[in-house]
Amino acid sequence: MRHRGKSGIPGLCILLVSLLSAGCEQGGMAELGTYIEQIKSRPAGVIEPLPEIAPVDSFVFEPIGRRDPFVMDRQTTAAVNPDNGLAPDPKRPKEQLESYPLTDLAMVGTLGQDETLWALVRNKEGLIFRAQVGNYLGLNNGQIVEISPDFIRLMEIVADAPGEWRESPQTIPLRKP
Repeated sequence: MRHRGKSGIPGLCILLVSLLSAGCEQGGMAELGTYIEQIKSRPAGVIEPLPEIAPVDSFVFEPIGRRDPFVMDRQTTAAVNPDNGLAPDPKRPKEQLESYPLTDLAMVGTLGQDETLWALVRNKEGLIFRAQVGNYLGLNNGQIVEISPDFIRLMEIVADAPGEWRESPQTIPLRKP
């Protein structure tokens, strides 16, 4: 009885690879050769020289007798950041819509009763909240100052620098389906 091992499989693989590669030899190679010869026959272009780079004067910082530029002292801070009385109230309890950035909130409608107009605000999870003038929303202490059927206008208090605050008006337009 003859024993047939795995010795025939490598030979079969080599035969298949050689047959497949033989079929790929001259398909479209003549056109490629002609194209390469056309490109090589073109005259060579001129490459312009690189522009001269002017040397940069170096500067060595000598810290002896100078203040550290990376540390603000109290006098510099007071001069740069005058107290304009504008700052968020850290003791005010946060409202539910203040846990979302404005980009994750959308105005989807309004509700009105008597003289009160509420804005319907949807978060990115699809939950709808009711808000009125005076409520806060967004991550930057944004207080609603106006609600119309087409938009919510709010005023955010944002930091320009440590201890310096400014008001930034924002508008959330009505998102139509």
